[in-house]
Amino acid sequence: MSVAISERREAALDPITVEVIGSAFASIAEEMGEALVRASYSTNIKERRDCSTALFDLAGNTLCQAEHIPMHLGSFIGIIPHIMKRHPLDRMRPGDVFIGNDAYEGGGTHLPDIVLAEPIFVDGRMVAWAVNTAHHADFADRGHAHIYQEGIRIPPIRLYRAGELQGDVQELVLLNCQVPRERLSDLRAQMAANRLGVQRMTALCGKYGVDVVLAAGAALQDYAERKMRAGIAAIPDGTYRFNDRFDNPELDGELDFAVEITVTGDEMRLHFDSPLQVRGGLNVVYTALLSTVYYAVKTVVDPTILPNAGLARPLTVTAPEGTVLNCIHPAAVNGRVATCQRIADLIHGALAQAVPERLTAASNGSCASATFMGRDPKTGGLWVYLETIGGGSGARADKDGLDGVHVHMTNTSNLPAEALELEYPLTLLRYELVDGSGGPGTQRGGMGLRRVYRAEADCRVHIDGSRLRSAPWGLEGGQEGGRGGFVFGPGIAPFDHGNGDLKRGDVIEIVTPGAGGYGPPSGRAGEAVQRDLAEGRIDRETAQRVYGAVL
Repeated sequence: MSVAISERREAALDPITVEVIGSAFASIAEEMGEALVRASYSTNIKERRDCSTALFDLAGNTLCQAEHIPMHLGSFIGIIPHIMKRHPLDRMRPGDVFIGNDAYEGGGTHLPDIVLAEPIFVDGRMVAWAVNTAHHADFADRGHAHIYQEGIRIPPIRLYRAGELQGDVQELVLLNCQVPRERLSDLRAQMAANRLGVQRMTALCGKYGVDVVLAAGAALQDYAERKMRAGIAAIPDGTYRFNDRFDNPELDGELDFAVEITVTGDEMRLHFDSPLQVRGGLNVVYTALLSTVYYAVKTVVDPTILPNAGLARPLTVTAPEGTVLNCIHPAAVNGRVATCQRIADLIHGALAQAVPERLTAASNGSCASATFMGRDPKTGGLWVYLETIGGGSGARADKDGLDGVHVHMTNTSNLPAEALELEYPLTLLRYELVDGSGGPGTQRGGMGLRRVYRAEADCRVHIDGSRLRSAPWGLEGGQEGGRGGFVFGPGIAPFDHGNGDLKRGDVIEIVTPGAGGYGPPSGRAGEAVQRDLAEGRIDRETAQRVYGAVL
């Protein structure tokens, strides 16, 4: 009898069934994400979509991550092992929900990304995990000398036990937040997203059987591994090195980063060198380094590879412990995404030596952001507003780069002016593309953005960004894109490492970097140059001097 059942299950696991179940995984993860966005309260999630959702198998391997924020994979791949290390599987019950965010004892990558993970049970058997993370834009006006200054550290603990809220745990978390009402609403949205994932996964197992679904998950990971190996094998064997510089308002100078990528057959080894970890929130834990590597390599090797754990198997990633790119406790990590943007540039710069036709020139290489916080003059309550701002996307071999978009590890949205001004005492005076910021080339790099804010109430501000000193590099003869910068209105006291104060009526301007061009400018079509000039992307002097246009 058992042999017959086993034979039927093996027969059911044909390629079509595997593909259907794989599509179901993707659909579930995406639906979870939409539920989280629609149910959330804060602008950072409901408008900017700074959140991610995923499904994991019982062992903590990624079954599918929704197409949200690549950076958040670092939190996902860390938290499940930490949960299982602290909480035996045989003691978990339906309705348990774990919460965590710590970069060292919780599998997170920085404290604002709070993760909720819920085990999925089918007929009393634990089969998978529903996981999501949301960036809670609350831990503001804090120091970044070490992790203890950056917010409440939450190891993986139960927020719900067998479906019952652990009120004291929730109260402890909310007491450490500046805007607890927002946090509570967003946590409830995260709960709704996971519960939806549990329902959909349970229904999927009910339709196909648990063993078939789990076997399909394993098969999909094997398939991702095969595609990754095939893609790596198509890259010429060799060792490729690339160096780049990293600047940030938290730093007094620049840091030198380097990568050495060795391709041997169907495997790839990546080794990173960087300075010792810094007394600032720019350090990167190992799982954040891994998530950046997985994203950046996948985009070059084969963007169609399924986003599951199988793609990581042919990759070996190393970096000395205690350095910026592989920090250890108690390094501060709040601004790690800015550093990870440069890691993506390193990987792409190195692989461009082998397969330049698959790469873009450097994108803006930044995660320009502004965090405003203060007391609302109307209600007397505290408010915190965070936004990250897009820039230029690198030119491709056959197309211009995109203008004013988030790239690589961020993938969030630029907040509309209406949403900003409706909810916060701020006015957006200008929101525009920066003329001349797209790197010249046969294909032009994307343009950066300019946002000019006026404070309608006194507030504390933290600004962040990169490519303020170095510029996004061009490729195959393309030229650099424009740098980023900050401009302060009259009477504003100088900011200290990105931190300062605005009084009512003060104005601050943030300019984000553009992106590099691809191919020599002399190869750009004359009609494209004329179009750029007519649209104000370049001026007449650039058209004549750089492109050789006859006007």
